[in-house]
Amino acid sequence: MKSIKLLFLTVFFIGFTSCSSDDDGASLLDVESESVSNLKATQSADYSTNPPTITGDYIKFSFESGTTVTGDNWDIAFRGTTILINGGASTADDQPIRKGNGGAYIANGTLAEVNTVDLSLFTQDSETNGLAIPTGSGNGWYNYNQTNHNITPIAGKVIVVKTHNGRYAKVEILSYYEDGEPNEDLSNSQYYSFNYVYQPNEGETGF
Repeated sequence: MKSIKLLFLTVFFIGFTSCSSDDDGASLLDVESESVSNLKATQSADYSTNPPTITGDYIKFSFESGTTVTGDNWDIAFRGTTILINGGASTADDQPIRKGNGGAYIANGTLAEVNTVDLSLFTQDSETNGLAIPTGSGNGWYNYNQTNHNITPIAGKVIVVKTHNGRYAKVEILSYYEDGEPNEDLSNSQYYSFNYVYQPNEGETGF
């Protein structure tokens, strides 16, 4: 009888230990894969000034909530072809205040291939060095066609983001036009569609 009790206690202890280990693993939140369509981020330009005067609200987006936000908990912000990071310093007076510690870099590869974060590559928006996500044709995430004035996301460019509170996300911009295709007069431009993957667990650098 004693040997049976001892065997039962041993099995119970092993089962309890395994269960605790499983619980520890299960405590991690799932990595989130999401798509956003037709995020409107329009701007206006007054070409009577030199340089042109650009106006319009920056549309702030949070990966944690998966939607646009109005507070300081934003991660990236869009206006026209400009994308800001909630970290560093403003490069113009009309930009939203940065209270986060975010950063970004552009990686080469597909969204599936960029599966870990390179901490050494992150930069922040800077008055001296410019934006972490560059604007301009071929320098960042898009090409500009001088003939038809189309903005086309560059295939194989993934924006890797450190969020305002130290998590990570990766973004693949699919289109700059409402419903994916530019119309003849480009009046449907400045609408972002993109896929992203968000790592919600602090300290985890893999996707």
